[in-house]
Amino acid sequence: MTDAPLSFFARLWLAIAIALRVLFNARLAGRVKALVAAREGTDEGSSEQPKARAESPPVGAPSPSAPPAPPPSTPPAPKDAAASDALGLLALLQREGRLVDFLKQELDAFPDADVGSAARVVHAGCRKALLAHFELARVRTEAEGSAITIPEGYDGRSVKLTGNVRGTPPYRGVLRHGGWRVESMRLPALVAGYEATLIAPAEVEL
Repeated sequence: MTDAPLSFFARLWLAIAIALRVLFNARLAGRVKALVAAREGTDEGSSEQPKARAESPPVGAPSPSAPPAPPPSTPPAPKDAAASDALGLLALLQREGRLVDFLKQELDAFPDADVGSAARVVHAGCRKALLAHFELARVRTEAEGSAITIPEGYDGRSVKLTGNVRGTPPYRGVLRHGGWRVESMRLPALVAGYEATLIAPAEVEL
């Protein structure tokens, strides 16, 4: 059986998914660590065998003691707290709403009714994770579709102007989206020995 090649975006989602699952599962992180070490040993075995034969002692000579095995390598940890938080959030959305599974699935072959049913499940789980860990507030509190005025000196980071933008403020336009701002967040504490790159472990039913 041959593995079908994955597209760049498929590989990107897979890398993020694998990264985050290890983050919150210490037991799975240990299994991944052992698997990586075993795979590296297999890949290096063929290149090391000729060297081992060339350096083997002559018959009858005392065998030197074997050098200690190097410690197994581990996947690189995130370089900063922001990366850890991002991976942790993705793991939350996967655990509660199967978001990665949903986004990785090709939907063209499924009828709209099946897609709608799956989307409801994903929406409910991701909404649960979002409301449990983030306090959100609207950037603009006016009703969407209403006419508003953007005054001079407005914050260009929190208000994005679209359409026919000419002249200088004040601008008058229609609010298409109120925007969101995070007021506070409560992400789970990271456990010792975590590996942030595992989003979700493989599940095997026995």
